[in-house]
Amino acid sequence: MRFIRTALLLTLAAGSASAQTAVPAAATPQPGQVLASGTVPDETTKAGVLARLREVYGADKVVDQIAVGQVAQPANWNAYVQKLITPNLKQISRGQLKIDGSTISVRGEVANEAQRQKIASDFATSLNPTYVVNNGLRVSAAEQNILDSTLANRIIEFEIGQANLTPAGRVILDQMGAAMQKLQGRKVEIIGHTDNQGLKASNQNLSQARAEAVKTYLTGKGLNGDLLTASGQGSDRPIASNDTPDGRARNRRIEFRIAQ
Repeated sequence: MRFIRTALLLTLAAGSASAQTAVPAAATPQPGQVLASGTVPDETTKAGVLARLREVYGADKVVDQIAVGQVAQPANWNAYVQKLITPNLKQISRGQLKIDGSTISVRGEVANEAQRQKIASDFATSLNPTYVVNNGLRVSAAEQNILDSTLANRIIEFEIGQANLTPAGRVILDQMGAAMQKLQGRKVEIIGHTDNQGLKASNQNLSQARAEAVKTYLTGKGLNGDLLTASGQGSDRPIASNDTPDGRARNRRIEFRIAQ
């Protein structure tokens, strides 16, 4: 009798993680669900995979469609699979993690390049050298583009040397707030920057205060404060020369970034 290899395919839906392999359309996971399917050699392996999924995502989020059949598996396959089912999977949307024998293929969208590389690196270091990891993850630009296109290279203005927003600054923030409502619960980092004039410590404090002022303004407009973080970078990350008034004006800015 010919045996096929053990296979488990983790299909990661937008905003959630799920697991499936060649499932019918009717079995498409709903947002927040984890759909587990594929073929494993015995009930013990199946129970181990499901237990790990439930530990990571919650028992009420796991939909079991795993089959038990005559399949071959590498040594310690169950243990290695459970090492791959970690909270890192929650960072992937619209993708899949396919565990086909000793070949691991991951694809989907992540927030940034550092995240893309780290997930694949963590997979590789948790496996023995007989496993191959194919990294097909890509950085999702769509949500960040919503923020960037709304800000449109404009500067959110404050009173000179203060963390008080000007009327023009509040107009831009009203537009940014409306854009953030489209992000469906994604966390956003608000990052303050200054030019290099004055003391470094003072610039750091001012950039932090301005980022906090932006967060306070946006939460006052109805945004969820738990999804917003504020930090100040002072003068450490200029985007233009500080040798000209125009360059210094460009460096005094607020950035909005989709959080990891």
